[in-house]
Amino acid sequence: MTVRAAWLLPNGQTREDTRLAPTGVMVPDSAMTSRSGVIAGGNPLNASGVAAMQVQVATGRALVQGTAAQGAYPVAVTSPETLTLADGNAQYARIDSVVLRVLDGLYDVNEQTLARVEIVQGEPLATPQPPNLPPASLRLWDVTVPAGTSAGTGGITWGSALADRRHYTASYGGIIPRGWGASYAGSYPGQYRDNGSGLDRWDGTAWQPLDVSVGWTPVTLASGYTNAGNAQGTVRYRRLMISGVPHMQWRGGVSWAANGNPPNTTYPLAGPVPAACRPASLISVPIAAGGVDIKADFQTGGLLKLIVSPGLTNWASLHGVLYPLDA
Repeated sequence: MTVRAAWLLPNGQTREDTRLAPTGVMVPDSAMTSRSGVIAGGNPLNASGVAAMQVQVATGRALVQGTAAQGAYPVAVTSPETLTLADGNAQYARIDSVVLRVLDGLYDVNEQTLARVEIVQGEPLATPQPPNLPPASLRLWDVTVPAGTSAGTGGITWGSALADRRHYTASYGGIIPRGWGASYAGSYPGQYRDNGSGLDRWDGTAWQPLDVSVGWTPVTLASGYTNAGNAQGTVRYRRLMISGVPHMQWRGGVSWAANGNPPNTTYPLAGPVPAACRPASLISVPIAAGGVDIKADFQTGGLLKLIVSPGLTNWASLHGVLYPLDA
């Protein structure tokens, strides 16, 4: 048996089943249900094409939630599973889903009691959509099957056909890893998730960035400006949460050719920063520059303007600039 589920078999599970399946209290979705998902670690339940119409799913562990009455099934795939997809429709493409499914004869009409990896075939359409899943299923991958595809025509182009649909879960109190389905709403205030560059906390209504919500991001400079003015390094920024208030932090320096004459009407950025990184009102801060301190205006439209002073030479520094984004 290469797909094992704990707390499923009517005659009891083996000691090996218990050791392999991810047992324990998992992230809740409601008072009586748990969040389905893959257990992170390595590259669990990864998929790859192994033949013209065959896909292989690697080992891994997951939790599959049934109805509230059923509860959640801990599942482990202990050996790679190879599945064969049906040939493509003559006229339209379709999207098939690779799923981890639990069959429980006490709750469904299949009269089987097992866990397995299987293909749920989609409907051929002019604009194909992923299929609806049967109960107690966890979508892992979508596979686009073009019209007319078969082993005889060369089969599926796996590099473009596979779409990762794995989302992740964790034990209760754990941080949910980033994955497909990032729009997942939190379950309880105080829950945390990885947003790709920092942590978010669920406040009961929305995810709130806890730390860095945008990592250090280099900017594109306008024509006439170069990075590392006065050896200050590349100009870049990041968005921070400090005591619940969003802030912008900058570092790096710019330079230009003519003393006292920054180009592009003294706008050093080629374009605005993203909307989430723009201040609610104009922010003016003093910055170091060649020959004299000058002022930097961070505008609500996302641009930066240098406010020059007499004696300015040919560089300006953004090191140490930090300001709140709220009103």
